[in-house]
Amino acid sequence: MPLLVIISCSEPQKKDNSNIDLHKSNPKHPKACCEKSRAELILTQSSNSKTDTIFQESSNHLKKKIRDSMVLIEGGVFLMGSSDAKMALKREFPQHKVKVNSFYMDVHEVTNAQFSKFVNATGYKTVAEKPVNWEVFKKQLPPNTPKPTEDFLQPGSMVFSPQKGITNLVDFSQWWKWVNGANWKHPLGPKSTIDGLENYPVIHICYSDAVAYADWCGKRLPTEAEWEWAARGGLKNKVYPWGDEFLSEGQDNCNYWTGTFPTANSLSDGFEGLAPVMHYKANGYGLYDMAGNVWEICSDWYDERYYSSFKNKPIVDNPKGPKTWHYPIEPYDPKRVIRGGSFLCNKSYCSSYRVSARMPYSQDTGMSHTGFRCVKNK
Repeated sequence: MPLLVIISCSEPQKKDNSNIDLHKSNPKHPKACCEKSRAELILTQSSNSKTDTIFQESSNHLKKKIRDSMVLIEGGVFLMGSSDAKMALKREFPQHKVKVNSFYMDVHEVTNAQFSKFVNATGYKTVAEKPVNWEVFKKQLPPNTPKPTEDFLQPGSMVFSPQKGITNLVDFSQWWKWVNGANWKHPLGPKSTIDGLENYPVIHICYSDAVAYADWCGKRLPTEAEWEWAARGGLKNKVYPWGDEFLSEGQDNCNYWTGTFPTANSLSDGFEGLAPVMHYKANGYGLYDMAGNVWEICSDWYDERYYSSFKNKPIVDNPKGPKTWHYPIEPYDPKRVIRGGSFLCNKSYCSSYRVSARMPYSQDTGMSHTGFRCVKNK
């Protein structure tokens, strides 16, 4: 089970926070952070022209044809990690040469529609839909941590829910809340649904949920090396999937927090929360949303020191991550790597929509900004 939700804490709330619309779109667009765990939380308690219309219809038809498909990512060698000391964090250094074999990757993040098919076929229940087993969960906490209330051990997940009067960007409990009844079918709490959100990324997914779906599909989760190679889209040593400039001709390239995080969102990118898949342009490999929207779970264990282990190696052949996790801040809570950033990323707080950005993720904690996509061998 997830470790305490990391980044600021407060008493778990029983009420449904469905007043926060994670899928709210900007009326001007008619078509239209992050190191935290449940454990830590516990511990810290459209255009009018005919031409444009035809083009839009053609584009929509093409996207519908592509949806749910995979694309072949040819293997190659690249420099993994960052060379930008101004933006990157220590965990992104040093850069090291990596070889990746060819593989197939989903063109977009797994959607609610896709995950629904899996659940309907198998009867699978996600981690967020099950009560917390205290005997298992307490192993993720420091010794002698007192047992939380029964309310906190009920099925639920972490929901982004900013409150008024944000005082700092350190106490994450000001915008993350444990919500009983929140899960992939009820993303904001028991009163919310995914009706009309079939083509949005599935969220509140834990590592084991993603693995179960991938196994059912005959696929697997990507290694973070595969993920970064694919995200770069054929570009060499660029900051973003589309190049070095964050904005392109005045248009946003991904779904991120536009405004002042976490109190004011301008919606200039078209969305206050999640966006449907394939809304923004694909990268050079035909992959959508490799930046922003939702964090994507990788197969690797997380260890900030991992890149340093390659210092004396001229090239690393298909790395699959360290043998286990290492995260001193939460030493008992198993961490996986997540990539790509989410709709909550903002330049002033978390610029993790960069291709080299990597974060630790409590593998048993569902969150409203975390999803996944799958790969399979060539």
